[in-house]
Formats: sequence, structure tokens, C-alpha cells
Amino acid sequence: MSNKPDNKSDRKPESKPDSKPTDAPVISNFLRGIIDRDLADGKYTRDGLPNVITRFPPEPNGYLHIGHAKSICLNFGLARDYQGRCHLRFDDTNPEKEDQEYVDTIMDSVKWLGFDWNYGDKNGESYTGGSHLYYASNYFDTFYAIAEYLIESGHAYVDSQSAEDMAANRGDFSKPGVNSPFRDRPAAESLDLFRRMKAGEFADGAHILRAKIDMASPNMNMRDPAIYRIRHAHHHNTGDKWCIYPMYDYAHPLEDAIENITHSICTLEFQDHRPFYDWIIARAAEGGFFKQPVPQQYEFARLNLTYVVTSKRKLRQLVEQNIVSGWDDPRMPTIVGIRRRGYTPEAIQLFCDRIGVSKSDGWIDYSTLEGALRDDLDPKAPRATAVLRPLKLIIDNFPEGEAVACTAPIHPHHPELGNREFTISKELWIEQEDFMEEPTKGYFRLFPGNKVRLRYGYVVECTGCDKDENGNVIAVHCNYFPDSKSGTEGSANYKVKGNIHWVSVSDSLEVEVRLYDRLFTDANPDAGGKDFMALLNPSSLETIRAYVEPGMVNVEPDTRLQFERHGYFVADRVDSVKAKPVFNRVTTLKDSWGK
Repeated sequence: MSNKPDNKSDRKPESKPDSKPTDAPVISNFLRGIIDRDLADGKYTRDGLPNVITRFPPEPNGYLHIGHAKSICLNFGLARDYQGRCHLRFDDTNPEKEDQEYVDTIMDSVKWLGFDWNYGDKNGESYTGGSHLYYASNYFDTFYAIAEYLIESGHAYVDSQSAEDMAANRGDFSKPGVNSPFRDRPAAESLDLFRRMKAGEFADGAHILRAKIDMASPNMNMRDPAIYRIRHAHHHNTGDKWCIYPMYDYAHPLEDAIENITHSICTLEFQDHRPFYDWIIARAAEGGFFKQPVPQQYEFARLNLTYVVTSKRKLRQLVEQNIVSGWDDPRMPTIVGIRRRGYTPEAIQLFCDRIGVSKSDGWIDYSTLEGALRDDLDPKAPRATAVLRPLKLIIDNFPEGEAVACTAPIHPHHPELGNREFTISKELWIEQEDFMEEPTKGYFRLFPGNKVRLRYGYVVECTGCDKDENGNVIAVHCNYFPDSKSGTEGSANYKVKGNIHWVSVSDSLEVEVRLYDRLFTDANPDAGGKDFMALLNPSSLETIRAYVEPGMVNVEPDTRLQFERHGYFVADRVDSVKAKPVFNRVTTLKDSWGK
């Protein structure tokens, strides 16, 4: 006989929005109105000061993703703005899926986003001082004591049905559930069985502890939900002390109450779970475990981003099937992935501010995220020159063996940052697309007989090209005008329409560049029963050899910059080393997907 609960009973619920994408989400945060009202009523104050306490409660069973980033920014941001505190709490109630690796990466991700669970003194007093890092597993003794109280007070019972019978008797949305034959088991018998469960006398699934509420409730979550199950599994924090573990829906509200959380903020799929949240806290308060005011749960719309999947199962599939290089692959929506891609904490916070917080589910277009990134990087990313698709340009009349110094601003809007330096010589690298033997209408770059300016350098006139045996252009020839150098008096005498960038063959640095793009070709790869694996973008990664200006030789890993004309790039934090950087494209200069 087995009464192992179905898999869904021990997982956080998921929901999928039905609304269409929007490019202009309403910027709002209804939660601020709730907090303002509570503080005005004096509900959550301490010594006359606001006492707002929120929490970010991840399960340490995987890597955080962009949706978690929204929750982090929301919970920690509200605590910051109301001079309160936000707890980082690990909901580690499922030992079979949890690991210290996930604990470590979650802590690192929260700190990288710019938030901290350690708070200092306020005005010399320990108001929010100290570390507020917590684990649900540290409360297991309290959870157990409350469970015994629920049994003794007639609010819980040990059920010995099989998993199949429990599922059949639970009913559905059109049919009420059927009481378990063990529902009226005497409290003393249930208590004895529960203690023997704790002592390890029974195998997994032999018994389960359920709350006694209402099997006819229209809310499925109130039909005598499971609150404890047997699991003979090693726990990353408590070791082998326990062989019974609380269910998430039972533990979570008690954690909030133990920590005196004022505003328990979660996503909309938990709305139907709120009645049980309130029920379990109310019963525990009746038993003297908590005092008023108790936490209140509020729901907001989760982040649904186009061209992204955030299902942990599907992300794991991408990793295990080697579709991506790992959890930190720059195409992944994980925080470690977008960090390696080159996103900044400020860009993520700006994005979360722009999309707002509402109770209406909807889709946010990926371009909104990229737009926040560009707005963050543009004023602070230093500029540099890179040639991604190199074609040799030979200046036939340039003195052999000579090199002329050129300069360009590190940032065009910040002259105080100074200039970067490089040289121009007889042979240069230019972009392949900057030459056409037979130009199309409106083409102003290099073609035989046309003049262009080499940016920050001279004006040159194209004289022809060399081709290989297959007719492919392998080199372009030109002559330069010695009095046309940028920044000199003579440069004003040359009026040209074309302006192209370049690097010198003699002092440029050959590097690996990874051109990342969206991982999926479909805006909603995870909706409508689609096979997300069939919607992978074959062009989501292109690795090329490129040439960059010489100043890039000492670039530090994680350095973000703009390669003029091409977009924003970052020196890969894993594979870059000095003298041999690897650059990831963070995003293009403009949104090309919107066309």
C-alpha cells in the first residue's frame, strides 16, 4: 500500500498567460498602495517607524532565472524603499531535489543583482541590523510541533490510503471529493502514527499527514491537503535527522509567520493557495504559536518574456542534451547566463522598474529587456573598434613600413575619459560589406572610383580589388590623400558620403567573438502545446575570428564596451584571459527583431 502524493502536490504551481505581447506595459506597482495604507493605519510599525519585512524564498533546486530577478528586485526593492528589510530564505523542504550548489549560486545571484540580506544599524540602533539569511529546514522542529498541535486539536489526521485512492477520492472541479476512510481516525491514533513516522518506522508512502478542512470545497487546495510525507532522504542542511518532511504549502506560511513577514508577495498562480495560507496561520495562532498581526499574502503577475522558456525542467533539458554549454550559457535566461552574456545589474533593475507590478498576466516583449540594457550601457560603455568580417584593404601609395598615430575618444560624450590610441598603416582590415565591386543604388562605401573616409584617419579612393580563383574578393586596393587626416586643417577640404571603420593589420589583435542571439525563433515557444525543442534558433550562436584595436589586449574579463557600429560586447568572464580575450555580443545597437 502506498499513499505517495502525486507529483504536483509538492511543486510550486505554474500558470501560462493567455494575453498577447505588449510593447508598452503600464508602469505601476499596486503593492506600494497596499503598504502605504498599512503604514498609515499603523499596522506595521515599530517605535513609530515603518517596519516592512518582505522575503525572497527560493527553493534550492535549480538556478535562478529572469523571472526570479523580477521577484528579487521587487521584494528587496520594496524593503529598501520603505527602510525595512528583506529576508533571503531557502525553502528547502524537498531534500531529493536540493543541493548546496544551488544554495551557493542563489546567494551569489542575489548579491550580483545589487541586494543584500545583511542590514546595518539604523541611527545607531539595531533596528534592522544583522544577517537575515534563513532556511526553512531550521524551522523543522517548530513545523513538527505545530503538526502535533493540529492533530491533537482535530485539524489534521494521518491518512493511510494508497496514492491512487487519494487521487480518485480528491474529486475534480466538477465533482466534490470523498472523505478518506481514515479521516475520523482518533487523534491519539494519528498522533501515535505520526510520531512513528518521524521515528522512521515506515517506508516512503506508507502514511501521510493531511489537514482536515473540507473535501467538498470548490477550492481544490482546501480538500484536506497533505502537510507531511515520509522521505528517507539526506538533507543538505539537516543531514539524516529527519525522514518526514513538510509540504511546501504547509511550510511556507509558517516560515513567513515565524519571521514576522509583513507582506508575503508571490505570483498569481498562488492566488488559489491563499485560503490555505490563511487557514494554517490562523490555526497555529489559535495554538499560541503566533501573535497578531500575522503575515498577509499578495499576488502579482509573474514575468512572461517572449522568446524565453523559464520552466526548470525544460531548462535542464537544454543543458543535459547539450543544446547549450551549461546553466551559464549566455543564451540561457538564468541569472548566471544573462550575467555571462554581459547584462548589468542596473539594466535588470531598470527593466523591472519599467515593466511594473500588476495583477494582470501578460507578455513582455524581449526588446523591452534589450532596450533597458542599451539605455544602461550607452552612457557608460567605452568605445572600441572591431572588424568582425575582415577583408584586407591595401593603401598602395602609403609608405612601406610606416605607421601614423591616430586617436579616438574613449567615449564620445565623456571627453574627460580621454582618448584611445592606435595606428594606421599600409594594410588594414575592413568589413567585407564595406566593399562592392558593383554598388547598388544608395551605396556610399568602397567601390572602384569612390572616395570614403577611414574613420579617425584619412580619405581614400578605391582603385580596384584582387580575387581568388573562384572569383571571391580577397583584397581591396586604394590610394590615400596625405592631407586629409581627421583632425587636421586639410581634412575639411574633403567631402565624402562614406565613413568606414578599420583596424591596422600591423597592430590589431585577433580574437574570438561569439555572436549570440535569441535561443528560439518563436515568440512563445512554451505556449499552446508547442514542442519548444523544434523552435530552437539555428543562428543563436555564431563563433568567428575577428580583429580589434590594440587597446583590447589587456581588457579585463567582464569588461563591457561598445564595438562601434556592431553593438555592445563583453569580455567573457569564463574564457577570457589577458592577451587572449573572448568577446560575447551582449546586444546589437538597435532592435533588429522588431522589423
